[in-house]
Amino acid sequence: MSISASFELAYPGFVLDVNLDLPGRGVTALFGPSGCGKTTVLRCMAGLTRPTRGRLVVNGEIWQDDDSFLPTHRRHLGYVFQDAGLFSHLSVRRNLEYGRSRVPASVHRVAFERTVDLLDIGHLLERMPAGLSGGERQRVAIAQALLTSPRLLLMDEPLASLDIPRKQEILPYLGRLRDELEIPVLYVSHSPDEVARLADHIVVMEGGRAVAQGPLAETLIRLDLPIHLGEDAGAVFDATVAERDAEWHLARVVFDGGELWVRDGGAALGQRVRVRVLARDVSVACSRHDDVSIMNLLPATVLAHHGEDHPALVLVQLRIGNTVLLARLTRRSAQRLDLATGRQVWIQIKAVALIG
Repeated sequence: MSISASFELAYPGFVLDVNLDLPGRGVTALFGPSGCGKTTVLRCMAGLTRPTRGRLVVNGEIWQDDDSFLPTHRRHLGYVFQDAGLFSHLSVRRNLEYGRSRVPASVHRVAFERTVDLLDIGHLLERMPAGLSGGERQRVAIAQALLTSPRLLLMDEPLASLDIPRKQEILPYLGRLRDELEIPVLYVSHSPDEVARLADHIVVMEGGRAVAQGPLAETLIRLDLPIHLGEDAGAVFDATVAERDAEWHLARVVFDGGELWVRDGGAALGQRVRVRVLARDVSVACSRHDDVSIMNLLPATVLAHHGEDHPALVLVQLRIGNTVLLARLTRRSAQRLDLATGRQVWIQIKAVALIG
């Protein structure tokens, strides 16, 4: 299962030229600054924008090439915009039924009840859109898109118009869709937090081109790619909850290389969780120090280092078992510690986030 896409398109002052080979399941994030071409790629995939040259194959089905071009209404896709775009004169139930009615019953792949349960909108069915919060409206819009039984779900910054509390409300539901449905999702965002939490695969856009693409965990820790994350640079990896300390409200998670103590977020013992460690929260020492407030002390090996945008800073790549983390240091500190490739060090992790 895979998605192959290539588009060439020129506007005054902007050229899109991308070649993408994406997994046919899970969430792929199109990430980059405003104006880099993320939304244009989605519009080309949807058939809303016709490129000068283009090819799109979704899990073996050709949607366009040099000889053919399926119009939008014949592409089995769902599209979620920044604005929920619900019909204001219809109840939530009737909005959902409208989405479902757009496709023949013979191709229905997503059950009404399951979609309602996944997005927890059963109590909203008889409400009108005007009476919903921003987060509720977006959940209904996502459900409406899912009920068209898409073979591809396109999401164009669906949380951009929401404030932080509403984003935190809806992110767990997007995580459930990722984990429980087999529909491939292309998710446009310029938010590192959303990408780290939701994506399995990432495409980094810059100036109309895909400058990097690959599995999320592997791509985020590469030092040779122009992913300008600044304070949000760091690593994402999977771990398992092994212990919960009720007295101190902490949980111990184990991963391929060690273990970490984190704030207890309520995850069950044995549950797989996604862990994010930012480079700014990792410090490096040449020997172990136990007389510090930081609980997470781990032995590591220096793999490489690379200069950052600011000449005073450097990113250091560190291996713990089969897991790689990043640390942000000043060049002065890196030189003082003599962090040559292969050097054995101790790392201190000040903060760890469980993000899904």
